[in-house]
Amino acid sequence: MSAICMAGCEKKDSFPQPAPHRSVQTLTIVALGDSLTEGYGVEEHQAYPALLESMLRKAGFSCTIVNAGNSGETTSGLLSRINRVLSLRPDIVILCTGANDGLLGMDHHLIQNNISRMVRTFKDHQITVVLAGMKMLFNDAPSYAEPYARLYAEIAEREEILFIPFFLEGVAGEPELNLIDGIHPNAKGYRIIASAVYPHVLKAIQKRQGQ
Repeated sequence: MSAICMAGCEKKDSFPQPAPHRSVQTLTIVALGDSLTEGYGVEEHQAYPALLESMLRKAGFSCTIVNAGNSGETTSGLLSRINRVLSLRPDIVILCTGANDGLLGMDHHLIQNNISRMVRTFKDHQITVVLAGMKMLFNDAPSYAEPYARLYAEIAEREEILFIPFFLEGVAGEPELNLIDGIHPNAKGYRIIASAVYPHVLKAIQKRQGQ
Protein backbone atom coordinates (compact mmCIF):
# COMPACT_ATOMS: atom_id res chain seq x y z
CA MET A 1 0.00 0.00 0.00
CA SER A 2 1.48 3.34 -1.01
CA ALA A 3 2.11 5.83 1.76
CA ILE A 4 -0.35 8.73 1.98
CA CYS A 5 1.17 12.22 1.67
CA MET A 6 0.53 14.34 4.76
CA ALA A 7 0.63 18.06 4.12
CA GLY A 8 2.36 20.24 6.65
CA CYS A 9 3.87 17.50 8.79
CA GLU A 10 7.24 19.27 8.87
CA LYS A 11 8.33 22.88 8.50
CA LYS A 12 9.76 23.42 5.07
CA ASP A 13 12.93 25.02 6.43
CA SER A 14 13.63 22.23 8.90
CA PHE A 15 16.14 20.67 6.49
CA PRO A 16 18.57 21.93 3.87
CA GLN A 17 16.69 21.80 0.59
CA PRO A 18 18.50 19.64 -1.98
CA ALA A 19 18.23 20.01 -5.72
CA PRO A 20 14.99 18.43 -6.94
CA HIS A 21 15.01 15.04 -8.60
CA ARG A 22 15.97 15.76 -12.20
CA SER A 23 14.27 12.81 -13.83
CA VAL A 24 10.58 12.54 -14.65
CA GLN A 25 10.75 8.93 -13.50
CA THR A 26 9.18 8.37 -10.11
CA LEU A 27 11.40 6.58 -7.63
CA THR A 28 9.87 3.63 -5.81
CA ILE A 29 11.05 3.34 -2.21
CA VAL A 30 9.94 0.36 -0.15
CA ALA A 31 9.98 0.62 3.65
CA LEU A 32 10.52 -2.90 4.95
CA GLY A 33 10.17 -4.19 8.46
CA ASP A 34 7.83 -5.08 11.28
CA SER A 35 5.35 -3.09 13.37
CA LEU A 36 7.86 -0.24 13.75
CA THR A 37 7.57 0.31 10.01
CA GLU A 38 3.91 -0.59 9.63
CA GLY A 39 2.94 1.97 12.25
CA TYR A 40 1.27 -0.16 14.90
CA GLY A 41 -1.24 1.87 16.90
CA VAL A 42 -1.22 4.97 14.68
CA GLU A 43 -3.00 6.02 11.50
CA GLU A 44 -1.31 5.20 8.19
CA HIS A 45 -0.55 8.86 7.51
CA GLN A 46 1.18 9.13 10.91
CA ALA A 47 3.67 6.29 10.35
CA TYR A 48 7.16 7.22 9.22
CA PRO A 49 6.89 6.03 5.56
CA ALA A 50 4.01 8.44 4.85
CA LEU A 51 5.74 11.30 6.64
CA LEU A 52 8.98 10.61 4.79
CA GLU A 53 7.23 10.56 1.41
CA SER A 54 5.67 13.93 2.16
CA MET A 55 9.04 15.40 3.16
CA LEU A 56 10.76 14.15 0.01
CA ARG A 57 8.01 15.44 -2.26
CA LYS A 58 8.13 18.84 -0.60
CA ALA A 59 11.86 18.86 -1.35
CA GLY A 60 11.06 18.34 -5.03
CA PHE A 61 11.63 14.63 -5.43
CA SER A 62 9.25 12.46 -7.44
CA CYS A 63 8.83 9.37 -5.30
CA THR A 64 6.38 6.86 -3.93
CA ILE A 65 7.05 5.12 -0.64
CA VAL A 66 5.40 1.75 -0.15
CA ASN A 67 4.83 0.81 3.48
CA ALA A 68 5.68 -2.91 3.50
CA GLY A 69 5.85 -3.28 7.27
CA ASN A 70 4.28 -6.38 8.79
CA SER A 71 3.57 -6.43 12.53
CA GLY A 72 5.18 -9.29 14.41
CA GLU A 73 7.50 -10.25 11.57
CA THR A 74 10.97 -11.64 12.17
CA THR A 75 13.97 -11.54 9.84
CA SER A 76 13.11 -15.07 8.73
CA GLY A 77 9.58 -14.00 7.86
CA LEU A 78 10.77 -11.01 5.90
CA LEU A 79 13.31 -13.12 4.05
CA SER A 80 10.53 -15.52 3.06
CA ARG A 81 8.61 -12.75 1.27
CA ILE A 82 11.55 -11.10 -0.43
CA ASN A 83 10.33 -12.10 -3.89
CA ARG A 84 7.12 -10.17 -3.27
CA VAL A 85 9.24 -7.15 -2.39
CA LEU A 86 11.26 -7.55 -5.58
CA SER A 87 8.03 -7.67 -7.59
CA LEU A 88 7.46 -4.04 -6.54
CA ARG A 89 10.61 -3.16 -8.50
CA PRO A 90 11.98 -0.78 -5.86
CA ASP A 91 14.80 1.63 -6.52
CA ILE A 92 15.55 1.93 -2.80
CA VAL A 93 14.66 -0.17 0.23
CA ILE A 94 14.75 0.97 3.84
CA LEU A 95 15.40 -2.21 5.80
CA CYS A 96 14.40 -2.09 9.46
CA THR A 97 14.09 -5.61 10.82
CA GLY A 98 15.25 -7.77 13.71
CA ALA A 99 13.48 -6.16 16.66
CA ASN A 100 11.20 -9.16 17.11
CA ASP A 101 14.13 -11.55 16.74
CA GLY A 102 15.81 -9.73 19.59
CA LEU A 103 12.71 -9.81 21.78
CA LEU A 104 12.53 -13.56 21.16
CA GLY A 105 16.20 -14.02 21.96
CA MET A 106 16.97 -15.45 18.53
CA ASP A 107 20.53 -16.46 17.74
CA HIS A 108 22.72 -13.58 16.58
CA HIS A 109 24.10 -15.58 13.67
CA LEU A 110 20.60 -16.32 12.36
CA ILE A 111 19.66 -12.65 12.49
CA GLN A 112 22.88 -11.60 10.82
CA ASN A 113 22.65 -14.25 8.12
CA ASN A 114 19.04 -13.39 7.31
CA ILE A 115 19.71 -9.68 7.02
CA SER A 116 22.89 -10.26 5.02
CA ARG A 117 21.03 -12.49 2.56
CA MET A 118 18.37 -9.83 2.06
CA VAL A 119 20.95 -7.10 1.54
CA ARG A 120 22.87 -9.16 -1.01
CA THR A 121 19.69 -10.03 -2.88
CA PHE A 122 18.74 -6.38 -3.13
CA LYS A 123 22.23 -5.44 -4.27
CA ASP A 124 22.13 -8.19 -6.91
CA HIS A 125 19.00 -6.48 -8.27
CA GLN A 126 20.68 -3.05 -8.28
CA ILE A 127 18.49 -1.83 -5.43
CA THR A 128 20.03 0.74 -3.10
CA VAL A 129 19.77 -0.37 0.54
CA VAL A 130 19.44 1.77 3.64
CA LEU A 131 19.86 -0.45 6.71
CA ALA A 132 18.42 0.68 10.04
CA GLY A 133 20.20 -0.53 13.14
CA MET A 134 18.43 -1.72 16.27
CA LYS A 135 19.32 -2.07 19.93
CA MET A 136 17.85 -4.22 22.66
CA LEU A 137 15.47 -2.28 24.88
CA PHE A 138 14.28 -5.00 27.24
CA ASN A 139 17.17 -7.44 27.24
CA ASP A 140 20.08 -5.54 28.74
CA ALA A 141 22.28 -8.60 29.32
CA PRO A 142 25.58 -7.53 27.72
CA SER A 143 26.18 -11.05 26.41
CA TYR A 144 23.15 -10.66 24.15
CA ALA A 145 22.53 -6.92 23.74
CA GLU A 146 26.04 -5.86 22.73
CA PRO A 147 26.63 -8.33 19.87
CA TYR A 148 23.03 -7.77 18.77
CA ALA A 149 23.65 -4.05 18.33
CA ARG A 150 27.01 -4.65 16.62
CA LEU A 151 25.71 -7.02 13.98
CA TYR A 152 23.92 -4.23 12.11
CA ALA A 153 27.02 -2.07 11.87
CA GLU A 154 29.05 -5.08 10.81
CA ILE A 155 26.65 -5.87 7.98
CA ALA A 156 26.58 -2.25 6.82
CA GLU A 157 30.38 -2.04 6.79
CA ARG A 158 30.88 -5.38 5.07
CA GLU A 159 28.23 -4.78 2.41
CA GLU A 160 29.11 -1.09 2.01
CA ILE A 161 25.54 0.16 2.35
CA LEU A 162 23.98 3.24 3.88
CA PHE A 163 23.40 2.85 7.60
CA ILE A 164 21.17 4.40 10.25
CA PRO A 165 22.93 3.51 13.53
CA PHE A 166 19.73 3.27 15.61
CA PHE A 167 16.26 3.53 14.09
CA LEU A 168 14.66 4.62 17.39
CA GLU A 169 17.31 7.19 18.34
CA GLY A 170 15.76 9.90 20.51
CA VAL A 171 12.45 8.02 20.72
CA ALA A 172 13.16 4.75 22.54
CA GLY A 173 12.51 4.95 26.26
CA GLU A 174 10.72 8.32 26.06
CA PRO A 175 7.16 7.88 27.40
CA GLU A 176 5.80 10.94 25.63
CA LEU A 177 7.00 9.60 22.26
CA ASN A 178 5.64 6.07 22.56
CA LEU A 179 2.37 4.24 23.00
CA ILE A 180 1.45 2.97 26.44
CA ASP A 181 3.28 -0.32 25.72
CA GLY A 182 6.57 1.59 25.75
CA ILE A 183 7.70 -0.16 22.55
CA HIS A 184 5.89 1.39 19.62
CA PRO A 185 6.27 5.07 18.68
CA ASN A 186 3.25 7.34 18.73
CA ALA A 187 2.54 10.01 16.11
CA LYS A 188 4.99 12.45 17.70
CA GLY A 189 7.67 9.78 17.89
CA TYR A 190 7.24 8.92 14.23
CA ARG A 191 7.80 12.54 13.24
CA ILE A 192 11.19 12.36 14.95
CA ILE A 193 11.98 9.05 13.23
CA ALA A 194 11.01 10.38 9.80
CA SER A 195 13.25 13.40 10.32
CA ALA A 196 16.15 11.13 11.27
CA VAL A 197 15.64 8.76 8.33
CA TYR A 198 15.29 11.59 5.81
CA PRO A 199 18.99 12.47 5.31
CA HIS A 200 19.94 8.82 4.84
CA VAL A 201 17.28 8.33 2.17
CA LEU A 202 18.40 11.58 0.56
CA LYS A 203 21.89 10.09 0.29
CA ALA A 204 20.38 6.97 -1.29
CA ILE A 205 18.58 9.09 -3.89
CA GLN A 206 21.73 11.06 -4.63
CA LYS A 207 23.66 7.82 -4.95
CA ARG A 208 21.21 6.59 -7.58
CA GLN A 209 21.53 9.90 -9.41
CA GLY A 210 25.32 9.51 -9.45
CA GLN A 211 25.96 12.59 -7.31
